[in-house]
Amino acid sequence: MAMSRRPINPSRRISESGAAPFSSSIYSRSRSPSYLSLGLIILGSFLLLGYLYGGQGSYGLNKGAVGRVEGDFSCTLEVQRAIPILRKAYGDSMHRVLHVGPDTCSVISQLLKEEDIEAWGVEPYDIEDADRRCKSLVHKGLVRVVDIKFPLPYRAKSFSLVIVSDALDYLSPKYLNRTLPELARVSADGLVIFTGIPRHQRSKVLDKSKFGRLAKLRSSTWWIRFFVQMSLEENEAAVKKFEQAAEKRLYNPSCQLFHLKPYN
Repeated sequence: MAMSRRPINPSRRISESGAAPFSSSIYSRSRSPSYLSLGLIILGSFLLLGYLYGGQGSYGLNKGAVGRVEGDFSCTLEVQRAIPILRKAYGDSMHRVLHVGPDTCSVISQLLKEEDIEAWGVEPYDIEDADRRCKSLVHKGLVRVVDIKFPLPYRAKSFSLVIVSDALDYLSPKYLNRTLPELARVSADGLVIFTGIPRHQRSKVLDKSKFGRLAKLRSSTWWIRFFVQMSLEENEAAVKKFEQAAEKRLYNPSCQLFHLKPYN
């Protein structure tokens, strides 16, 4: 039985840093060269901060791509942005896809628009307030409401690729020990996991009543250690292809991405 879905608090506070006000004396002509140098230093500092917070590679923040589910930070939109890159990385392994995570209907709708892709979704929470499109997907059996803390209702290797977004951020290690092996069990060719970035913790504050607990955004080091503990190996070939395709398309993820091999 899926968790109850109650209204959440859509409030989100975004803090922005600002420069200290300049003294009126900067307009003095006699001292303009020194203040020009100071201005260049400050400009350089802002550019450096922008580089650091923008990030490089798999874990950079692309502010224009940050998704929102009822006003909160989400990796669901990130999955949709990454579909063309995933197709390049996984090729034929994208023909039978299972997406697991909140707002899976939007992901499945996008996947079904792609040529030669069959897609199914698992929504971990009740969808009583879902729109007509989502209810239609549920009626057709393409989307199921399932509590992922328990075994998934699919046979082993039912899907060529399993994509997970957001759902794992709301599970404690106790339940991750059960859920992660299940996700790997139903995958034949690979498992792609999108998780939040720890520095987004204040942005990803959802009502505890909806998910059972607040999101726990963990570092890549924590996840890698946990994957090793679960005997899950990195899919190095997929990582390389994904990075190459991402570079060509100037794609910079807003979430952490992990490409894992399924269990043999």
